[in-house]
Amino acid sequence: VQLQASGGGLVQSGGSLRLACAASGLFFSDYSMVWSRQAPGKERELVASITSGHSTSYVDSVKGRFTISRDNRRKTVYLQMNSLKPEDTAVYYCRAEGARGRYWGQGTLVTVSS
Repeated sequence: VQLQASGGGLVQSGGSLRLACAASGLFFSDYSMVWSRQAPGKERELVASITSGHSTSYVDSVKGRFTISRDNRRKTVYLQMNSLKPEDTAVYYCRAEGARGRYWGQGTLVTVSS
């Protein structure tokens, strides 16, 4: 199983980024997909999740700014991030969760400058 995250970068406060996580080696549509992040010196926190049935949930700090979505045909989960703030700076990780196991991808760095 591989999860390949991409789309991170440097953006100014108020800007937008779209992260993508492409999966292979698993039956993607069976898995819930999760985006987490870890800021320097802080614990990893769950940012957003989407179930196999496309139900979504978000941490309060990103509600109204971030949108998680999935394309089962492309085996890809996305995180659209708008109105970015410096406190959104972190390494963002994707994760697949299902009855057959939990899998992590490598992170992609998002840096928001003030």
